[in-house]
Amino acid sequence: MNCYRKFARIYDELINEDIDYQKWCNKIIDICKQNNIKRYSYLDLACGTGNVTEKLGKFFNEIWAVDLSTDMLVEAEEKMRVQGIKANFVCQDISKLQLNRKFDLITCCLDSTNYLLEEEQLMDYFKGVHSCLKDEGLFIFDINSYYKLTEILGNNTYTYDGEEVFYVWENELEDDTVHMYLNFFIRDGQVYSRFDENHMERAYKEEYIEETLKNAGFKVIGKYDNYICDKIKDNTERIVYVVKKNI
Repeated sequence: MNCYRKFARIYDELINEDIDYQKWCNKIIDICKQNNIKRYSYLDLACGTGNVTEKLGKFFNEIWAVDLSTDMLVEAEEKMRVQGIKANFVCQDISKLQLNRKFDLITCCLDSTNYLLEEEQLMDYFKGVHSCLKDEGLFIFDINSYYKLTEILGNNTYTYDGEEVFYVWENELEDDTVHMYLNFFIRDGQVYSRFDENHMERAYKEEYIEETLKNAGFKVIGKYDNYICDKIKDNTERIVYVVKKNI
């Protein structure tokens, strides 16, 4: 997978302009409190550079983080070290979880679930989370909605022009999958260096996600619009799921 390599170095600079991680994490902690979740062990899946791991990890005694990109994990580990937070990092595909431990809270944020392009991968991912979640624990994840991927990102092109970074982001929609082609230009003194990133996200309808969760042994106890409210609208762009084991 040709993504999140050189991109890891500039990821935070770009994403922090659009995402309020603190607000997201405050909402997640509120949900944990409402459901009387113990705050001993926490697992962050597709942790990236550790923005969520860092903010939620402060509330837990034991922290684990998983990502497929070693470059992202290097950035996350450095971030934890600076903050004095001890965490265990594992380079692993989230659809092939093999941790042999259980957690009070598992998260997977910033539409990482959409990167699972095959229905079998999605089911394996949910089953893996089920095996790692304590019986009384919570699994909280979000997806880019079907509406956002097909109607907004779809076949569109975007550009970003910052002081140090310029990029062109071109999308192609094919059979519910958005192919994303990004060309980056990073300032290095008086010149720019270029690198490319290719990403793909699958657009899943809510009904399919919820049926797959049910078949994996989960029950949905909450749905939120972008970590803000619990009323999903037709034009909701990010859907947050809160699920528990169906015991």
